Amino acid sequence: MTDIDPKLRQVLSDVLGLSPARRDALAPGSPLFGALPELDSMAVATLFGAIEEKFDLFINDDEISGEVLETYGTLLAFVNAKTAA
Repeated sequence: MTDIDPKLRQVLSDVLGLSPARRDALAPGSPLFGALPELDSMAVATLFGAIEEKFDLFINDDEISGEVLETYGTLLAFVNAKTAA
């Protein structure tokens, strides 16, 4: 088992200023973009920059889409796939 999930939760918390309770309540089906007021278009760029830094990844702009940010689960799957590549 990897530690991607807790690290990703911490990145979301740090970038969006989520409380520990909100961070810990994120489930795979929890909606993100459009549901979290903190996750606006400016925060998206900051979020992906922080993900790149935390996980030592490079994310192309064309990989960032609404589908990736649809739910916590889709974002987690994206980060899992990027770290496995």
